[in-house]
Amino acid sequence: MSLSESFLHSDDIHPIDIVETLAETRDWEFDRVGDDQIAMAVEGQWRTYSLTLAWSGGDEMLRLICTFEMEPPEARLPALYEMLNRCNDQVWGGAFSFWAEQRLMVWRHGLLLTGGQLAAPEQIDRMIATAVVTAERYYPAFQLVSWSDSSADEALRVAMSEAWGRA
Repeated sequence: MSLSESFLHSDDIHPIDIVETLAETRDWEFDRVGDDQIAMAVEGQWRTYSLTLAWSGGDEMLRLICTFEMEPPEARLPALYEMLNRCNDQVWGGAFSFWAEQRLMVWRHGLLLTGGQLAAPEQIDRMIATAVVTAERYYPAFQLVSWSDSSADEALRVAMSEAWGRA
């Protein structure tokens, strides 16, 4: 049975309900923070990633934020920011940023569902998988540029062309 088939008989499918069902199916740890928000932990190869998905009715957008802690030395922040720019040039389905105050690396993506469109479970599943795969791909490069004298170019060479594992 496809992911969509379990939702076929409902006229009003809330995107966060779909995310909750996916989290249950994948046996991910999750917390339904509210009607419009869910937080979960997804195990990757390098670490466990914290994902938050929130529905914004005003924007008609499902927002995903995937975070992991990073505490680079202050002196390496310019190299890390250079690295972020290089990474973002290579990806199309979202973007990285570093929230220095919270000491978090962040992958952000928004799925626009204007005009009353419904998100297919497969779309949301792909959105989550892409966040984890992309974080896995660039995690070693972020670490290398943060904790060595490597340039962004050198660190990007360790970024895998495709991460392996499961999200």
